[in-house]
Amino acid sequence: MPVAVVTDSTAHLPEGFADRHAVRVVPLHVLIDGVAAFDGVDVGPAALAEALGQRRIVTTSRPTPTEFATAFRAALREGADSVVSVHLSSELSGTWESAVLAAQEVGPDLVRVVDSRTTAMGLGFAALHAAGAAARGCGGAEVEAAAVRAARRSETLFVVETLEHLRRGGRIGPAAALLGTALSVKPVLRMDEGQIRPLEKVRTMHRAVSRLVELAVSAAGAEPVELAVHHLAAPERAVEFANRLEDRLPASTGCVVSEIGAVIGAHTGPGVLGVVVQRPVDR
Repeated sequence: MPVAVVTDSTAHLPEGFADRHAVRVVPLHVLIDGVAAFDGVDVGPAALAEALGQRRIVTTSRPTPTEFATAFRAALREGADSVVSVHLSSELSGTWESAVLAAQEVGPDLVRVVDSRTTAMGLGFAALHAAGAAARGCGGAEVEAAAVRAARRSETLFVVETLEHLRRGGRIGPAAALLGTALSVKPVLRMDEGQIRPLEKVRTMHRAVSRLVELAVSAAGAEPVELAVHHLAAPERAVEFANRLEDRLPASTGCVVSEIGAVIGAHTGPGVLGVVVQRPVDR
């Protein structure tokens, strides 16, 4: 393909999707008790959940510009004319900034960097739509536009068992003011303009999941949407949730279930359950 598509590990593409759609993934860094590892390469969901359960210190950091530059140059060396690099919200991470610095080094005329303003499969769908445009032979500007349109047409909703991990990582922003110290509630959250913002407070996880279903149905409307369900260490709950979504949204093109990786999981904690609704994108 004339345009190579790059994303980062917080896209949480289901297993095999990156290879199938020719999407290159640059991993973020995870540190467990100060020992650095690559998200999705050295540390997966199970290892993260175990570390959090043992109350070990888990922190995360962005890829370096050098790591992005290496990926960009590899794509160009292997035959791409240009690169479109699509990343998680710059409000949540410095990953986009690292990619921008790498693009300046490799050549701003060769690399376009997109701030998706979202993460998880909100980012993943944006990368896949970009890859689809590249496979159709579109140029760099069109591939970039496909990623931006897809990201804008996605809705990301999730619920966590506790706010503690989000509070500790400084990722909830205005949510902290709304929810205060009521950590016993199950907050329903959404990605909004690149930030995590609260929608509602629910007393039980059962009610929270039911509310996620209703919100997803509302976001989808009557359109033939793509769906993704995310979880960490809650596979049975995720499958049940996906089945409920497909029952309520028979016009969907299917629902993929993907366990979130170490970086996002470090900030949400085990038990998180989320849904991404990807509405159709006009070509």
